[in-house]
Amino acid sequence: MRTRQPLAVTTYPSVGPSEDVGESEQPPVLLVHGFCSDARRSWLETGMVTALIDAGRTVIAPDLRGHGASPAPTSGDEADAHATVDDLLAVLDAYGADRVDIIAYSLGARLTWALAERAPERVGRVAFGGMSPVEPFTAVDVAELRRAVHGEPTTADPLTGMIAGLIRAEGDRADGLVTCVEGLRSTPFEPTPWAGHTPPWFVVGTDDPMTRDIDALVAAAPGSHMVVVTGDHHGVLVNPNFQGLAVLVVGR
Repeated sequence: MRTRQPLAVTTYPSVGPSEDVGESEQPPVLLVHGFCSDARRSWLETGMVTALIDAGRTVIAPDLRGHGASPAPTSGDEADAHATVDDLLAVLDAYGADRVDIIAYSLGARLTWALAERAPERVGRVAFGGMSPVEPFTAVDVAELRRAVHGEPTTADPLTGMIAGLIRAEGDRADGLVTCVEGLRSTPFEPTPWAGHTPPWFVVGTDDPMTRDIDALVAAAPGSHMVVVTGDHHGVLVNPNFQGLAVLVVGR
């Protein structure tokens, strides 16, 4: 039986008397990035990590499988939603975190929803950004995507072509990212009512098509809040208003 390699994780201790991830007064904050990104680009370079540390929080920032410094999946099964939730739970176990607050973006938000369904007792306060209420990968033809990524002749639709462009920009991570799409496509996001014990906050961009029709998702989390900030799908991630609100939400 093949051993599943763990995710690459960076932790940033809080400014305080204890640097033990599992022993700080407040739970650590788990940061879950989106597709074709990584913890460094989504959280460190945007200033989110610094803002959380300055607020006295310990941060756990994994690279999802196939992204950043984490190993690439060898099959779609290794990268589907169920396996990725397993990865995130393994990260919490490895760092002794019984419960975490979470800031999650795009794909990371969809995975956090599934994490709360699997293990609600481990999920505290949550801020979602750039969250799609539907599964975009369902409409992707994986075979055409792989051809497009390798520059081969293809009849790929505009969505598949757009995703292929994002993947090509990731260089030698490309094949693993196509496999991630294959896995996520096989386990599409079909949200059940929010299972976490605390209602989440949703941050959506004025020009972000990914969050269209999110009202139904907000309704599936009674007591939740939605805040609109300026920006498209990438713009919200780098918007200081998202950063400030997210830090406020997990510190409530």
